[in-house]
Amino acid sequence: MARERTEWRAVLDGWEDFALDDPSNFKRFVEVGRVVLLKEGDYSGKIAIIAEILDQNRAIIDGPTSGVPRQPYSYKNMVLTPLKVTGLPRGARTGVVRKVAEKEAVVEKWNKTGWAQKRAAIEKRRSLNDFARFSVMLAKKQRRDAVRKTVRKLAQEQA
Repeated sequence: MARERTEWRAVLDGWEDFALDDPSNFKRFVEVGRVVLLKEGDYSGKIAIIAEILDQNRAIIDGPTSGVPRQPYSYKNMVLTPLKVTGLPRGARTGVVRKVAEKEAVVEKWNKTGWAQKRAAIEKRRSLNDFARFSVMLAKKQRRDAVRKTVRKLAQEQA
């Protein structure tokens, strides 16, 4: 038994070099005022704001500007975004959440992010019918041909 302890001490001796007060790698925390993207349920794809933390598995969310009613929601079914609303008290009701969200322009900030723009582009692509997909293919062909002609012309001028 004593031998095992000394072996572990030898293993742990090198760990003094690591400081415990290093800054965290995590930037998005579950906190009141955090804007979340819902990934499951009737409101998937919409954003909401955490109004109250219930326990380690759920929070009360509210999205008055995006059409999400106030309700408890599981952390498993939401994704934390980098956006955060400041000045929101714990347990704030829908009216207060609406005022703060409109004041800080949460929906506009979300729509400007690359994440939201990528989701919108994917959704737009999914909603295309057969003819629209065909038109997109032709437009890509025309653009590709124009780029090739320009590159070829520049290469000939340099040669």
